[in-house]
Amino acid sequence: MELLLITGVLLFVIIAAADVLGPRLGLAAPLLLVLVGVGLSLIPATHGVEVDPEIILQGILPLLLYAAAVSMPTMSFRRDFGAISGLSVVLVIITSLLLGLLFQWLIPDLGFAWGVALGAIVSPTDAVATSIIKGGPVPRRVVVLLEGEGLLNDATALVMLRTAIVASAAGFSFWGVVGSLAYSVTLAAVVGSVVGVANLAVRRRVEDPTVNTILSFTVPFLASIPTEAAGASGLVAAVVAGLVTGVRAPRQLSPRHRLSDRQNWESINLIGEGAVFLAMGFQLGPILEEVSEESVGLGVLVGIAAAALAATLLIRAAFVAPLLWQLRRKALRREAMRPRAEAIQGRLADPQAREEAVRRFREQQAQGGVARARARHHRKRWLGTRRGAPDLERFSARLRRFIADTDYLTKRPLSAADGGIVVWAGMRGAVTVAAAQTLPEDTPMRSVLIFIAFAVAALSLAVQGGTIKPLADRLSRRGADPESAQEDREEQRQEHRAVMALLHEAARAPEGEAEPSSPAEAKRVRLTSIRRQRAALLDARDEGTYDADVLDGALQVLDADEISLQLRGGAAF
Repeated sequence: MELLLITGVLLFVIIAAADVLGPRLGLAAPLLLVLVGVGLSLIPATHGVEVDPEIILQGILPLLLYAAAVSMPTMSFRRDFGAISGLSVVLVIITSLLLGLLFQWLIPDLGFAWGVALGAIVSPTDAVATSIIKGGPVPRRVVVLLEGEGLLNDATALVMLRTAIVASAAGFSFWGVVGSLAYSVTLAAVVGSVVGVANLAVRRRVEDPTVNTILSFTVPFLASIPTEAAGASGLVAAVVAGLVTGVRAPRQLSPRHRLSDRQNWESINLIGEGAVFLAMGFQLGPILEEVSEESVGLGVLVGIAAAALAATLLIRAAFVAPLLWQLRRKALRREAMRPRAEAIQGRLADPQAREEAVRRFREQQAQGGVARARARHHRKRWLGTRRGAPDLERFSARLRRFIADTDYLTKRPLSAADGGIVVWAGMRGAVTVAAAQTLPEDTPMRSVLIFIAFAVAALSLAVQGGTIKPLADRLSRRGADPESAQEDREEQRQEHRAVMALLHEAARAPEGEAEPSSPAEAKRVRLTSIRRQRAALLDARDEGTYDADVLDGALQVLDADEISLQLRGGAAF
């Protein structure tokens, strides 16, 4: 018990010290923690101590991925979901197969199936490792792409790993990979969605913020454990539960609950991320002991790892380049459609035009055959129904969202410099090491494969993690246009003014409402006003009208105002 307590205290002290000292030493805290972990693994007293990889994969990662998903700007995630899917699914599969060929060539006795298994282990980027770039000069859209990729690509990699292990005995099947991936992601999405909705339904009825936060710690495990038991991806289930919670929580949980969640989850994140990187470095000792029993020299294995890392970067660059071209084409197509959307929106703002649209729709419904089927399809796809008439409000909301999405994609295009950051920031981390240690005991040259995975992750963090911030700063300055920067600042000021105007409009009392006659009544009126303002901000968030960071800041100000009113006591509300 004393040893356990001492270990826990040292863990907290080391993590806190790394977070404080890392920036002063010019090192990112994750890199410093890996180095500390390596140093601890070389101490004779720690020999024989091993970290179970399942502690990371099933104990820590669900917490970290859930927390990252809750704070993810869902509107930005939705807008770039196609690119995120390509990076987290297609790129992982391509990288796994090509690295399988590379490892088969570099290690002739390994075989293609085990080469693909090792390729699947080193192919996913680490969502925790990408935390190194936060707070730097990296554009927000690039951060969303990298975080979204890191949230989802673990499922693809683990499915590829399981399929490759089975294929080592039964043969490799491409459609087997597709089927396993579809089953894994679909079931995880269903379970995660159900858990996310159910967790809010329960927690909004719990008044104590502390108890509410404790319940929130169970959510990622309630999503991941049954999903893993069913053979699907528990990590994706935790991510989906986090996304659902992040979207719905501002409408269903009180400000005090969300403030408690935010503060406590920041602490959990710091401890969890620190433990992951510390464990990664600490596992060096056992890995070296296992490799020393093999006849292959360490220099050769490090060279293989360096070649694998170089290959992952080349494959990633070859994938990102056409992806950026495709995103630019998508933005141009949407920009070409924008005038028509704005014209329709303008007509719908006219009451007479709205009545005419309803009349024409009913005429189409009255017709038979193809015209009726076309009208029904158009109604379901765009308008929806409300008592037999088109829901023009919903259609108008779709138009506003389309225009807002177009603004986002055209005003924040990804440049070649941004593409370079996306490529170089794709780091491997502790997930790679933990996944490698789940290889079966009868795996050919198991200790060699584990060491290569560790070396790839370590080199990635050292080379990419140690240079990504200065590289991003240099690329950002090179690609920066003074006039464009001035336009961006002016646009941000305009968005702030627009949000303030939205809040002012939502705060207006309904016509005919009497002035409050007592302090208690004034408090009740102010709370009602705050809730109207919050609803207006959340509607704007769902439509993507304003920048996510601007809206989040405004929501936090409203939360602080409401909490302040509640703490003053007085009338119930």
